[in-house]
Amino acid sequence: MISNLFFTLNAVMPIVLVIATGYFLKSIHLFEIKFFPLLNKLCFRCCLPCLLFFNVYNVDNLSEIAQYGKICLFVIVSILVFFMLALFAVRFTVKDDRQKGVMIQCAYRSNYAIIGISLAMSISTGDSRPVVAASILSSVSIPLFNVLAILALSLFVSENGKKVSAVSVLKKIVTNPLILGVAAGFFCLLVRWLIPQNPDGTKLFTIKQNLPFVYKTISMLALSASPVALIALGGNFEFSAVSRLKYKIIAGVLARTVICPLICLSAAYAFGFRNLEFPALIALYGTPLAVSTVPMTSEMGSDSELAGQLVVWTTLCSAFTLFVIIFICKQASLL
Repeated sequence: MISNLFFTLNAVMPIVLVIATGYFLKSIHLFEIKFFPLLNKLCFRCCLPCLLFFNVYNVDNLSEIAQYGKICLFVIVSILVFFMLALFAVRFTVKDDRQKGVMIQCAYRSNYAIIGISLAMSISTGDSRPVVAASILSSVSIPLFNVLAILALSLFVSENGKKVSAVSVLKKIVTNPLILGVAAGFFCLLVRWLIPQNPDGTKLFTIKQNLPFVYKTISMLALSASPVALIALGGNFEFSAVSRLKYKIIAGVLARTVICPLICLSAAYAFGFRNLEFPALIALYGTPLAVSTVPMTSEMGSDSELAGQLVVWTTLCSAFTLFVIIFICKQASLL
């Protein structure tokens, strides 16, 4: 039990401490206040797209995705169901249109891109198959997360006093840097699949083997996505907003760290998923709100302050809820 607690703390506390570092840097006035929104923009338009490209590109091949068709379908349906439930709920419970899209995201969107796969690796007890499953799910869930995020942030926020049109939403989807990063990854996967093989089974050409400097550059930018996003989040965080937003924070934390994992993991068990899939599913449903929610919300004119509060508090609370989830799943021999 103690080892499980330390494992969960080791997975979550680095995120909390990097956020705290950003807040500390702001407190000592090392940077001007306007620096942190610019850092958000850098993360959204450069670092996070590289991270998403890197995750998709490192899936071995397209055929692997097909082999995990059942769990991929389950994940897609579960995300869509939570999105629709949240969409219905916020219409009657949230008055501010700029906050509705943020609350919707908190219900269905986890921090899978940044800590999900590493968390799945940590709880897979040395078996490589759950890690493969986690990587496959990232290529399915992350694009869906981002498409739905754009929809959520566009449905309620008007442009020049007018409701956003379907064409405008479609344009935001196809030009979104995160979507472009994932799309570029899938394009490279497809091209790599079509390239002939050498006699030893390796491809005649890949970015990783033949253009290692390009691969290394993308890798370095991808690795910077998490710390850059978290420092920006800490720099933009305001404790004074907690009391004003406390009811929405409580609702968001409950939805993200309790309701979603409880329902989705129970459904996964009922559908027959076990040890092979559960590390990836815990990482997908149990992790806090995605850090990328903040820069995306800021870029699209919604309430980035609420988004930042939800990221911080879901991250803090997930240190405890993930411990409970992992402990129960280990007791049930699902890990």
